[in-house]
Amino acid sequence: MESRIRVLFLIAAFIGLSGCAATKNLFGIGPKEAPPPASEPPGQVIDPAVERREVKEPKIDREDFEAGGFAGIMSVEDFGTNVVYGVRIAYHITEGFFVEATAGQTEAGLTSFEVLSGGAPIISEDERTLTYYNLNLGYNLLPGEGFIGEGRAYNTAFYLVAGLGSTRFAGDDRFTVNFGGGYRFLFTDSIAFHVDFRDHLFDIDVLGEDKTAHNLEGHVGVTVFF
Repeated sequence: MESRIRVLFLIAAFIGLSGCAATKNLFGIGPKEAPPPASEPPGQVIDPAVERREVKEPKIDREDFEAGGFAGIMSVEDFGTNVVYGVRIAYHITEGFFVEATAGQTEAGLTSFEVLSGGAPIISEDERTLTYYNLNLGYNLLPGEGFIGEGRAYNTAFYLVAGLGSTRFAGDDRFTVNFGGGYRFLFTDSIAFHVDFRDHLFDIDVLGEDKTAHNLEGHVGVTVFF
């Protein structure tokens, strides 16, 4: 009897062990085999070979000289406001600095004293012609671009100028200091449009007292690079 019981226990134990092993394999609990090593390494992700594109360089004039003419109005202190016209030539030393020579001419009118008194003129008609010659140093303060419409950009620059010169007026040559600023707009690579404002200062004693006269000028002009 005891031997039979032992045989039954042995059979039950064997069945239990077999069932546990089968359950582990069924639910994936058992140990997993490592995947075999890859036969070849992965290829390169980024291809460094880049096709170069053709670039066309703009044909911009490299000449440093600029010359042209201008016209506007000039207020001669005590002698009214009249038309002024002249010429300019500039040499661009760098992209920022340039030197400029200008010459202009205007006609002075009657003073308020001459108009009110109705007497003899203070200066003759020939002496009323004002002619100036200046040599200036300029600096392109704000170079940039201007736009007209869509897809059209033009080179522009705000600039400052100052210099010395001589003014022939009222029968005498007068040492002159001038300063001002302007705006340059390049229509093409070689043609530019200017808007300028200047103040010409010189000493004068025509009206009986020595003083420094401020003669304001505003003009527009066109120049060509060559």
